[in-house]
Amino acid sequence: MKIPTAHFDVLIIGGGPIGLACGIAAKAAGLSYLIVERGCLVNSLYRYPQNMTFFSTSERLEIGDVPFVSTSPKPKRAEALEYYRRVQQQFELNIHLFEEVTMVDKQEDGFLISTSKSVYTGQHVIVATGFYDIPCLLDIAGEELPKVSHYYNDPHYYAGQKVVVVGASNSSVDAALETYRKGADVTLVVRGDQIGTRVKYWVRPDIENRIANGEIRALFNSELTEIRPAEVDIMTPDGPITIANDFVLALTGYQPDFRFLEKIGISLASDPSKEPYHNPETMETNIPGLFLAGVVCGGMNTHLWFIENSRIHAQQIVNRILQANSMRAELRS
Repeated sequence: MKIPTAHFDVLIIGGGPIGLACGIAAKAAGLSYLIVERGCLVNSLYRYPQNMTFFSTSERLEIGDVPFVSTSPKPKRAEALEYYRRVQQQFELNIHLFEEVTMVDKQEDGFLISTSKSVYTGQHVIVATGFYDIPCLLDIAGEELPKVSHYYNDPHYYAGQKVVVVGASNSSVDAALETYRKGADVTLVVRGDQIGTRVKYWVRPDIENRIANGEIRALFNSELTEIRPAEVDIMTPDGPITIANDFVLALTGYQPDFRFLEKIGISLASDPSKEPYHNPETMETNIPGLFLAGVVCGGMNTHLWFIENSRIHAQQIVNRILQANSMRAELRS
């Protein structure tokens, strides 16, 4: 058994905006802490499309009372990366990047935390892992082909190619419009009968006009059924069709790492939401001392929590930790 290398009052799993907010709150409260992130700083935001514009205005993305100044009211991905990097530097947050937490074991007094690089002990643990690391799969033949991606980055890559985009969310619509404007032949495959209701209001008229003009082909009430190197099969209301294809962007959403949550003992709802159990006032899970923060709290309901409405989780959790520490000190005195 590896010997723990350090002990912390709080160990925070996830170095996204909410994980950083938890670190800021812990530091302000005088608690020793460590943020552990499996990827780069704000890894989920880094994996967003290069040209993505946030739905929220910049002040709603602020943490630690640090002003977020952007060139337009709704900041872009690059501005967000710069902002959160500067926040991390300003607070000199204690963070280990490219270090994955593999296990959290409840001990008699605290937790033993194993990572890909070390072992730590912690009095409390905060899971702020988000949901962007695991895509919702189509579960169809050919999904493993290299032409298929569940993430979209730069439209130039698809110039002059026949591209199928699966989904009707913001990410799907953005990918369809941007690749079309770089010269791709785009087919949008949508399971429902319309573009998603949560698509950004300033983007909706654009995609609807492109579809109406025949510039982007949209197949509604349809599903991709098989992917092959040079073509795909699609089930439409009029029956199955096969079209030539170079790339598939299967932007069908993402989900929290439920296997990890269950492995460390967090209870999940039995309904399709799989919402992890937590007290909404303290964010404490069914395991005393183990907390949730940010979008992971919604389970499959990934539209419930965003940066702007889950920033408060950090202070809720730290308040609960301080309360627990005070009660522990009283019992010992």
